[in-house]
Amino acid sequence: MKDAVYRIVKSRLFVLILVFCVMFAVLINRVFYLQIVKGQDYLDNYKLQIRKTRETAGTRGKIYDRNGNLLAYNELAYTVTIEDNITADTRKEKNEIINGILDEIITIVESNGDSVISDFGVVLDSAGNYEFSQTNETLKLRFIADVYGLKTIDELTEKQRASSAEDIINYLCTDKTYGYGLDVKKLEKPYILKMVNLRYAIGLNSFQKFIPTTLATDVSDETVAAIMENMDRLEGVDVVADSMRRYTDSKYFASIIGYTGKISQEEYNKLDKDQKEKYSQTDIVGKAGLEQTMDEVLQGTKGETQYYVDSVGKVTDTVSNKEPEAGNDVYLTIDKDLQEQTYQLLEEKLAGIVLAKLRNVMNYDPSKTSDASEIIIPVDDAYNSFIANEIIDESHFGADDAKPVEKQVYSTFTERKKSAITEIINEMNNSKAGSYESLSDEMKAFMDYISINVLQTDTGILMPDAIDTNDEVYKQWTKDETISINKYLNYAISKNWIDTSKLSDYISEEKYSDSAEIYQGILTFLQNYLDSDVNFDKLLYKYLIKSGGISGGQICAMVYEQGVLPMDEGAYKGLTDGSVDSYTWLYQKIQSLEITPGQLALEPCTGSAVVSDPDTGEVLACVSYPGYDNNRLANTMDSSYYNQLVTGLSRPFYNNATQETTAPGSTYKMVSAVAGLTEGVINSGSFINCTGEFDKVTPSPKCWNIYGHGSLDVVGALNESCNVFFYEVGYDLGLDAEGNYDSDAGIEKLAKYAKEFGLGEKSGIEIPESEPQISDEYAVQSAIGQGTNNFTVSQLNRYVSTVANKGTVYNLTLLNKTTDVNGKIIKQYEPVAASKIENVSAETWDLVHQGMIAMVANNSSFTNLGIQMAGKTGTAQQSAVHPDHGLFVGFAPAEDPEIAVAVRIANGYSSSYAAEIGRDIVRANFKLADKDELITGSAAQLGTAIAGD
Repeated sequence: MKDAVYRIVKSRLFVLILVFCVMFAVLINRVFYLQIVKGQDYLDNYKLQIRKTRETAGTRGKIYDRNGNLLAYNELAYTVTIEDNITADTRKEKNEIINGILDEIITIVESNGDSVISDFGVVLDSAGNYEFSQTNETLKLRFIADVYGLKTIDELTEKQRASSAEDIINYLCTDKTYGYGLDVKKLEKPYILKMVNLRYAIGLNSFQKFIPTTLATDVSDETVAAIMENMDRLEGVDVVADSMRRYTDSKYFASIIGYTGKISQEEYNKLDKDQKEKYSQTDIVGKAGLEQTMDEVLQGTKGETQYYVDSVGKVTDTVSNKEPEAGNDVYLTIDKDLQEQTYQLLEEKLAGIVLAKLRNVMNYDPSKTSDASEIIIPVDDAYNSFIANEIIDESHFGADDAKPVEKQVYSTFTERKKSAITEIINEMNNSKAGSYESLSDEMKAFMDYISINVLQTDTGILMPDAIDTNDEVYKQWTKDETISINKYLNYAISKNWIDTSKLSDYISEEKYSDSAEIYQGILTFLQNYLDSDVNFDKLLYKYLIKSGGISGGQICAMVYEQGVLPMDEGAYKGLTDGSVDSYTWLYQKIQSLEITPGQLALEPCTGSAVVSDPDTGEVLACVSYPGYDNNRLANTMDSSYYNQLVTGLSRPFYNNATQETTAPGSTYKMVSAVAGLTEGVINSGSFINCTGEFDKVTPSPKCWNIYGHGSLDVVGALNESCNVFFYEVGYDLGLDAEGNYDSDAGIEKLAKYAKEFGLGEKSGIEIPESEPQISDEYAVQSAIGQGTNNFTVSQLNRYVSTVANKGTVYNLTLLNKTTDVNGKIIKQYEPVAASKIENVSAETWDLVHQGMIAMVANNSSFTNLGIQMAGKTGTAQQSAVHPDHGLFVGFAPAEDPEIAVAVRIANGYSSSYAAEIGRDIVRANFKLADKDELITGSAAQLGTAIAGD
């Protein structure tokens, strides 16, 4: 034994075992010290061991006009942020901590007059109900998919697809796994929506720890001080200096420049691999207009900082720092002054037209007017627009702090709403009810709203795809109007046009329900639905105004009560006691532009104009009226304002210059003239006799001058805008060698020349533009710009530019150059000639120019212009119950064109008014009149409207 022990002790193995035991003892001791003795200290300070990396966006490049005037820039402001670095044992505990912090943030921010972010996809409507801010169905579904954490819309279940805005809120607030722990029954909806906005924004960054989420932007110094004072209790909250995007004179340029915002999941997914390396899902990017088109140019290069923080998030050590680089600047071809003056000219002219057509009459029916030019604007439509287009806020009528007239109106409304719903349900429940045509106008409107808007469009209870539109009973309801809604809907139930799954809360859960039960379920559903439907409320207000239940004086007085206009005690008192006539008051406010056409959203309320250099395609002005304030959408979007723009009746979010298409009317006649002259169906010596009617086709189209123009050559035809002359050209283009007329052959030849003028493609402008449509039927009518011709104002501008320069089709462009932050030119944009019209003779161009010059010279609107101008007016009919669209295209100086102009006033009655705007644009550009003479700040005087053209 002794020998064995001795050998072990002397062996190397013993030494190794001894060393191992000593080291193990040291390790155990150290572990005991770290975990037991110092464990709590290290737990409290564990964040010291986490190295954080934060990207810093480069300052976005600026945008200037052609003369160096600043249009978009960046401004330093304070932003309140939070990092979700809160740890808790349970979801409930974490919700309580975060909600407590956010509640205090909301209190601090709002107590200092600031606001927390409001860019969630759900807003409150004017009745205080949740609604989606996005009206586009695809984008709405994309938002719903994001909420449920799904990558694509296709992954949504049917139940998820059918989620209402309230369903989304309830899911986010109460879901056991992902919910925010907010009590939807006890808390007020506005408060819940604020909390959801903040929690959802934090959730978008949850996959990346230590990425700050913005809670409030552009906050005041008072908010900054209050946050800093309470920083020790507001875990993860910080105040940082941030770069905020600002826009100069926003309403004039918003349709061109667009705005910025946080990149969406859909936008990020569309990026290619290289782009995804440059962008992260928290980046601010261009969302519309040139901000979006030129985003990669304007975006700076990100900086990156790596550092350590202590237990309260305070930086203790910086490991590395790479400074961000500013983005490049973009110079536009736009002339800021001309852009603004063109916008103001449109607004003043629209106001002038509205006043010219406004009448102090009620319950006007335009279908009884035989001539569209004689359609008037009844004053009750104007009063109603204050509610319909949300100039005043109907949701405030019943508020605790509502003013006297608001309370009066609300009392009248609530009483009528109760009785109206009862009347509707009784009418629908009456199996012996009379036909639709026997109903009052108000009840017809209710039935239309229910059968189309509610049951089909909004809820899908009445399934449009299931309806047989050739069914006789369906025709009796929709066309003949000879049956009641009771008979129609009961028949729809029998034909399985009703989706009973959407009535599960109103009918029994049995697999099969009889038709009577389903119908009663529809009525119960409607009773509940209408009670909280803001659009139904607006319909009720419309008929209360028409009936005199709510007076014009009350509507106008509420404009003062709600602060839409500064309080004028005399006017307010007069409107309430009747001593001030509400029609006169309204007329004066439109006259002074205190109430604008864009706000009223009557017809007309929109207009557009594009001005370009015909020798380069550079756009000098691209105006869409009405505009909007893109400052309220940039950085962090104001969802309520966005929703107001999307749903606004005057479509301020819609670029009328590049997206609205209408028939070009007689502005197309230069295409027909060139086609006729080049194809040889007419020449400079050809005369065509206009008797007022073209009788070679049936039905026989008429000239706008029913008495005829007599014998005209092509110059005279352009001057007089004679329809019969160009009917004949369209007809002759369709004749074969034997003299037989083939409309398709004529259409083919007209289309050939329209394409040569660039009308078969987009204009090249760098912002969204609608596809043009060259007419594909009726050669005779197409020759005067009717048929199926449809073009944007931007496309008409490129076309008239081609006429002006005699055959070179330039792409329109808004871009002049890009420079770096030091002003060094990176890229100079050069004119791009898309094509050249080679087969048109110099004589043909001269004849067309002569006709356009004569048209201007013989039009009283252009008297004493001070410069020779060429132009062509055009009128496009929309329908018998809407005023015609007025158009004008032209260029100046006629002998050596420097600008080309295209103008459209949708539902503008007469092309003369569009021509007057074109004239004044020329006067503004060439400084032919003082600005004060052109822009008066009040509704424009109108020249004499001309018939036809």
